[in-house]
Amino acid sequence: MKVDLTGKVALVTGAARGIGKSIANTLAENGADVVFADIDFEQAEETALEANQTYGGNNKSLQMDVRDSDQVELSIEKILADFGHLDILVNNAGVNTLAHRVNIDQFPLEEWNRILDVDLTGLFIVSQFASRPMIEQKHGRIINIASVAGIMPLRLQCAFVAAKAGVVNLTKAMAIELASSGIIVNGIAPGSVLTEGTKELFYGNDAKFQESMRNMLSHVPLGRPAETEEIAHAALFLADPETSYITGHVLVVDGGWTAGYIRDF
Repeated sequence: MKVDLTGKVALVTGAARGIGKSIANTLAENGADVVFADIDFEQAEETALEANQTYGGNNKSLQMDVRDSDQVELSIEKILADFGHLDILVNNAGVNTLAHRVNIDQFPLEEWNRILDVDLTGLFIVSQFASRPMIEQKHGRIINIASVAGIMPLRLQCAFVAAKAGVVNLTKAMAIELASSGIIVNGIAPGSVLTEGTKELFYGNDAKFQESMRNMLSHVPLGRPAETEEIAHAALFLADPETSYITGHVLVVDGGWTAGYIRDF
């Protein structure tokens, strides 16, 4: 898929690795100047350098903790100083829990706060500051990375489920509020995605949760996890200037998982 994003400036949070890296690289490959933002600045810097070497353009790295409103505000100011405008925001930064896969009666408040702070409040903070220059320039695209867990709840992940459900409805609320300013807001709800982290935990030969993943994939009609590039292609579609009459939508990219599953009778 090829889209002309020449002259566009994009900010991708959580862009050092995984889904965020693939989205940022795909936007850069299609002509955008991309700011690779991540709390892990060293890795973000390396990833942005690779993008410049591979795709050309003027891609930059930025240290950003989405929970820190002062840092986010300064980051948006720096982007505007460097480029003069901001056209695309991809809110990808997110966390989940592995150490606390327990029922709600046992789920630690500290872990609840950590996940909500990054996955929902952090997305709100970045969107708030990034939307302001978009409102002034009367155009912009915001793409929020949610999850199928925000649409169909999963067991033992109450904080993640709540945060991503919040992202789904916040996406719709943002779309309604910002449409009159020429800003289009959509979301993506990935299913299970093959990353370095999930390879180690779920899909590798020695993965800790290999059995549970086999059970999960038995309910996915396509029978496999997504590649990060497949999520990035969805983001590219939503960033395309020609995708101009879709807003307030959450695009599910899950291999058919949430469409329902077939059981033998």
